[in-house]
Amino acid sequence: MSTHSIKKLWILAAVAGTALIAGGAAMTRDAWLPLLQAATRPEGNLESSPAEDSHEDHAHEHAGHSEASSITLSERGLKNIEFEPFTIAPSNYARRLNVPAVVVEVPGRSQVHITSPLTGIIEKVFIAQGEAVEATQPLFQMRLTHEELVAAQREFLETLSKLAVVERELARLNALEAGVVAGKRILEQQYEKDRLQVALDASRQAMLLHGLTEEQVEEVRRSGKMFREITVRAPAHAETEEACEAPHLFTVQNLGIALGEQVEIGRELALLSDHCELLIEALAFEDDAASIRRAAEAGLPVEAKQLNQTSSAGQPTGLEILYVAGQIDSESRAFKVYVRLPNRIALEKTGPRGKTFLEWVFKPGQRMELSIPVETWKDQIVVPTTAVVDEGAEAYVYRQNGDHFDRVPVHIQYGDQNAVVIANDGALFKGDVIAGNGAYQMHLALKNKSGGAIDPHAGHNH
Repeated sequence: MSTHSIKKLWILAAVAGTALIAGGAAMTRDAWLPLLQAATRPEGNLESSPAEDSHEDHAHEHAGHSEASSITLSERGLKNIEFEPFTIAPSNYARRLNVPAVVVEVPGRSQVHITSPLTGIIEKVFIAQGEAVEATQPLFQMRLTHEELVAAQREFLETLSKLAVVERELARLNALEAGVVAGKRILEQQYEKDRLQVALDASRQAMLLHGLTEEQVEEVRRSGKMFREITVRAPAHAETEEACEAPHLFTVQNLGIALGEQVEIGRELALLSDHCELLIEALAFEDDAASIRRAAEAGLPVEAKQLNQTSSAGQPTGLEILYVAGQIDSESRAFKVYVRLPNRIALEKTGPRGKTFLEWVFKPGQRMELSIPVETWKDQIVVPTTAVVDEGAEAYVYRQNGDHFDRVPVHIQYGDQNAVVIANDGALFKGDVIAGNGAYQMHLALKNKSGGAIDPHAGHNH
């Protein structure tokens, strides 16, 4: 031991002795014992003990990193928590009003009732329940037993025959020399021709009103025989269907007739549905009327989400508010908002005998949630809800820092089930990479590492 060490030892012994004399040996042991141990170490060994090294390492902090608030996960660990990076980039955020909604049919357009134009017997049924049919496609064939149509055809043929006789007589009289036949005779025949022509046109219109087509009436005129059968066809599409410009199919929603059944005029034979465009009927409260009105006036795009789907793929976006109902329910104080919903085909399948069956993506009765933008905030830090961990009054995100993640306290300005708006107060900067998914699992791992109790309900954002 060197002279310097011996002097240091004597000085420490004197201090210790003074402390013992004062009766405080037990009280000061923790203060002088480490100094004594350090003094007795071999000269030149300036390193601390392993226990002290461990304590110093945990307490050591460097810029942007603290062992007590950082977590390191292996590549497999990141896969286990389904980690997804998210890069901070300030953007505009539209605060949205979410209201419950349901898909409904367009009144007066989505359903087409096919009724019997005449009294008759069903001889052929060309369609099946659920089948997709084209416009003007044959649906039924009926054998007519309607007395009024039979009478209209009989009158049409009789008038047509009389008109032919009068025309021949006029042709004969006009062929004679002048003075042979009195002009009065020719004039009478001309009057009779005009009268018969009026009666013929009336019979023709009667047949058309009873369900015969122009081609069928012309066939009666050409053949001279009564039309005994009629084919009931699907209607043509309305010219005002803006959302359904491309040719599309009807669907047989209900088939209410059987082969051989006798039906009266006006009896419903089938119900066709045309779901190329539907409506979303949302229910909003009276307090939200002003915000919804502003969104409708500005033409802001509306989004919708099916409640039974967790994925955003295929969800309708860019929708337009069609109109707001003109009355408020007296009990619930709620009113209805209608949004146009263009539809598309999910499945088209060919069945037996070449019949086509369709399934549409959106169907009446589906539950949805309508998201209406009511306010826009500019240059905000917007992150997914899964990136923020709530713990009482505190909220954290986990920022990537090399091979580990640092817990960063943040201030939440606004949050909903879709996104969280974080204050741009210097906690995060543009270009920072945080855990967009898996932050909650990182938080649990960090608390487990520090030995803290884990609250199973902490960190959930609703």
